[in-house]
Amino acid sequence: MTGREHDRTLQSPRRLFILGATGSIGTSALDVIRDFERRGVRRFEVVGLASARNGEALARCAAEFGVRVVAVADAAAEIAAPGLDSSRIEVLRGPRAACELLERHAQPGDLVLAAMVGAAGIEPVLAAIARGCDVALANKEALVAAGAIVMPAAASAGVRIIPVDSEHNALFQCLKASSSASFSASFSASSAASIADSSAGSTRTSPSSSSAAMREVRRVVLTASGGPFRRKSRGEIAAATVDDALAHPTWRMGPKVTVDSASLMNKALELIEAHWLFGLESSRIDAIVHPQSIVHGFVEYIDGSVLAQLSPPDMRTPIQQALCDPERLDGPSRKLDFAALRSLDFEPVDTDRFPAILLAHRVIDAGGTAGAAFNAANEVAVEAFLARRIPFPAIADIVREVLDGEPVRPVRTLADVLSADAEARLRARRAVDRLALAPA
Repeated sequence: MTGREHDRTLQSPRRLFILGATGSIGTSALDVIRDFERRGVRRFEVVGLASARNGEALARCAAEFGVRVVAVADAAAEIAAPGLDSSRIEVLRGPRAACELLERHAQPGDLVLAAMVGAAGIEPVLAAIARGCDVALANKEALVAAGAIVMPAAASAGVRIIPVDSEHNALFQCLKASSSASFSASFSASSAASIADSSAGSTRTSPSSSSAAMREVRRVVLTASGGPFRRKSRGEIAAATVDDALAHPTWRMGPKVTVDSASLMNKALELIEAHWLFGLESSRIDAIVHPQSIVHGFVEYIDGSVLAQLSPPDMRTPIQQALCDPERLDGPSRKLDFAALRSLDFEPVDTDRFPAILLAHRVIDAGGTAGAAFNAANEVAVEAFLARRIPFPAIADIVREVLDGEPVRPVRTLADVLSADAEARLRARRAVDRLALAPA
């Protein structure tokens, strides 16, 4: 039974794996499921959980939801919690633990919430697809670095890639609402093959937009809150501390994603992800600053009509939509209070202060391994900034330097992606060492 068939029948709870269960997306997803169960709605059965290193939190979740198998990348992490019978739980450990979880226990038609952070989430997404599972995707890197193999694999397997990020989920909802035919965020096999052939055969990517729904689209626009530095000058941004960057005015996220939001690298990654999800070239993908974070995305059509998706800044809304699609159910997320809504403000992205958006368009146009290099360089730079080794503006400088120095090669296999990732990380670390701040 496919995921879509299961959604139509709803005769039993759908089996769900959560990768990144102890992070912000994973905990919000469990909150959604917890709310269902409080109301007697048995919509999902959580059958597997994975985490990078937080064994204690992973164990608590397993005990609460009766999960019998968990995966943890940190081999030394202790899996213990009150109420957890260690003799009745299987613990998989090591860097491939999440993949092994799916390879051993996932079944066709299961749903996998892919919320692992960073390039470590790519291989588990491919493992989920190989097992015939639909993927609720919250891992940007899977498409930014490996879209050329992930999207064709999903099309070939007949599974859906359903976006979880609030912006992509907004576009997904708008496109569904406007399409006269059944819309899916995964491409048809021919469209996916066209994208893969382009990325594998040249340095440029020209995705197919052959579906009727996408031919009607002039462009899509993702909104950005602007982060904590929206009103800061270049000098103030240059002097920003880690605490400054982590003080996001709207969203509560993990440190890496929060820093990405402050630099707008998060939005840059999302533009590249949108390119793969919806098959659009860079000229048809844009970003705009919207500080209230109420409108999450626009779809502009060739007749001048624009559809937008609005909701309060609560990640439980897109998570629940992605998990329950095509149904809409009541849930725990905040609801929009129109009486309290006084204004919606929009302003263009200042690419002088936030050059990440220009870098994203460059990556989309380059295709091939450019996405893997972009993502790897950013991960290294953000890690260095959080360690207080480099100043905030150096994040974008390092990413640009790596893109300038890394040759763009075709992407045909996961090995191509991982090789480009490793080379970019090495180049980025050398740049960090050169730019590192002198000890205080």
